[in-house]
Amino acid sequence: MTVSDLVNRSIAILGMGATGLSVARYLSIIGVPFSFFDSRTEPPALAEVQGNYPTTKIVTGPFRDEILVGIDLVVVSPGISQHEPLLITARKNGIKIIGDLELFLTAAEAPVVAITGSNGKSTVTTLVGEMAKANGLDTGVGGNLGVPMLDLLAPNRQLYVVELSSFQLELINDLKGATACLLNISPDHMDRYEDLDAYVAAKQRIFRGAASIVSNREDRFITAPISGQSNITTFGLDRPAQGHYGIAVHKERDYLCHGDERLISVDSIAIKGRHNLANALAALALGSGIGLDLSVLLKTLQHFKGLPHRCQVVATIDEVLFIDDSKGTNVGATVAAIEGFGSKSSANLLLIAGGQGKGQDFNDLRLAASRFVKYGIFYGQDAEKLEDALQSTISIQRVESVESAVYQAKQSAVAGDIVLFSPACASFDLFTGFEERGRHFQRAVLSSETATFTSRDQGALC
Repeated sequence: MTVSDLVNRSIAILGMGATGLSVARYLSIIGVPFSFFDSRTEPPALAEVQGNYPTTKIVTGPFRDEILVGIDLVVVSPGISQHEPLLITARKNGIKIIGDLELFLTAAEAPVVAITGSNGKSTVTTLVGEMAKANGLDTGVGGNLGVPMLDLLAPNRQLYVVELSSFQLELINDLKGATACLLNISPDHMDRYEDLDAYVAAKQRIFRGAASIVSNREDRFITAPISGQSNITTFGLDRPAQGHYGIAVHKERDYLCHGDERLISVDSIAIKGRHNLANALAALALGSGIGLDLSVLLKTLQHFKGLPHRCQVVATIDEVLFIDDSKGTNVGATVAAIEGFGSKSSANLLLIAGGQGKGQDFNDLRLAASRFVKYGIFYGQDAEKLEDALQSTISIQRVESVESAVYQAKQSAVAGDIVLFSPACASFDLFTGFEERGRHFQRAVLSSETATFTSRDQGALC
């Protein structure tokens, strides 16, 4: 599909969320008419859509097959399942279905770096964006993170760095020569996918049509195309082969390496935690792969402290460290945080978790919890499921709220402990998103007059 192919199409946008609105803005800019549909009777953006597009056909309420009459192209928002009956009908009738990613890749005139993974994709996307900007490139950073990708389009852009969710990848068949990175895969969104294989398949679509690939060689779920199809660079926490990225020990210090070349010591990197070393290696592979100056990449690693609510230090109170990892919305993220902060000598973590489990198997937390967690404090919709999975492994208490969990943690922790807020769940049972959830946690922690801030406060450790 080309931009000119859109001109004579009869287009329907499904969903008035952030993505749908960005599609409407893009189509308006290029002068292509469209209809707008949302399954909610009163979507939050309805007044905005009606004001901005007064002559556009707008229909709200449950989707009905009749809205497809005269339509030959549907642009669907990522929040709408591909099993939606309306989309099934559209396919039966030969109506083409695409997402905003295909529109973006068609329109983008600058190189594109596309990043996905179950965990760490926001950190790596932001980090690569910072590396590119530090190299002096006009860089658009967004996608699933922050600004919708179609809103990033600009005539003078020199690079795009976009985070992609599995939902956005479900419809893509050709990345049109972009640089693709798959960081890791762990079970997530099991309430959307039939099984883990279906989720893995959605993530693996990022390799289709990519000119170069960066992938995690240690992740058992990732299968990159054979080397003859694309230029493939791997990263991992082991010692790398020539041309790849990893970690090696030199004089009892760990270094990020490119083959045998030592690039930077682990101690010099601003973001800490073992899984963030993998993120740093992925960013180095991506930055080097698109021709950014290595010295600038390394300098960025020395200063980039991570993103809010991603293993963010909140405070030290009575020698107990409190960590906000509200972005830990799946089991894999929480396992990584537990392993990143756990003491090798004794269980030192008080884990606060809970929310909407999204059909995940919480038994996958057992091994990490048994090694590093001394006490679990669970709240929210699926607290009982967390308790059922871990009650034979650690001591557990269930509470009614994040605030109650923080209070209980303060009562139970002793000097040297770490209170880790890494919910392993979505937040929508009690909050509008992980950001609001993290703010509630931080306010609860800082409500104590005994809080004393360390030099690491507001940094990110994992």
